[in-house]
Amino acid sequence: MTGTVTTNLAERKRLARRLVGSGRGFAEAYGFRVTNNPASLFQVLYLSILLRRTSDFRRAVTTALALRDQGWDSPARLARSLPGTRAQVLRASGFPRNADELADVLGDLAAGVVERYRGDLRRIRAAAGYDRERERRLLRELAGVDEQVVDLFFRDVQAVWREAAPVVDRHALAAARRLDLARSAADLVAVAGSAESEKLAWLVGALARVDLEDSYDDFRSLTRA
Repeated sequence: MTGTVTTNLAERKRLARRLVGSGRGFAEAYGFRVTNNPASLFQVLYLSILLRRTSDFRRAVTTALALRDQGWDSPARLARSLPGTRAQVLRASGFPRNADELADVLGDLAAGVVERYRGDLRRIRAAAGYDRERERRLLRELAGVDEQVVDLFFRDVQAVWREAAPVVDRHALAAARRLDLARSAADLVAVAGSAESEKLAWLVGALARVDLEDSYDDFRSLTRA
């Protein structure tokens, strides 16, 4: 059912601020800080790969947290882990059927980031000349990364990589439409502020959470408070 959010831009911006105030973005809401440092960026990337591999976002989040809890919080540390150990963690946290294959993908991903970028995904920006399409292409050359993974990665990372914006994923857009906050990606950019990639990232991530968690009623209660 469509909500009754007011249509004027000033009111929509106010409501967007309230939504973002309930938790910053997507990854940060589930325990992954989004900062421009190598470990943070790499964790968001492997979270994005896991989200791509399952329709159950909670399973992906749980598994990403399990990988980090093993101490595999950087490309170098994950690359040094044993494939069998990675597979055990994946199997235990929700990927029983393809644990071995995914363990290899994650190992190859980590090794690739170490070998090509000395363990620092920020070097992709420099190699791409801070051009978003070149960044996308270089990311897709890494193991396990396709267009959808890049979209999921950029959904959060656009907060710190301004050239990556705007990225509005399908879950965020579905929530924006259902809540009458925006009808298109361009509308949502206007609500967030066209020059504010950080604000857009937090808003897009918050909306994606509303859709994935099916917490529309909670949002409507928030706007009535």
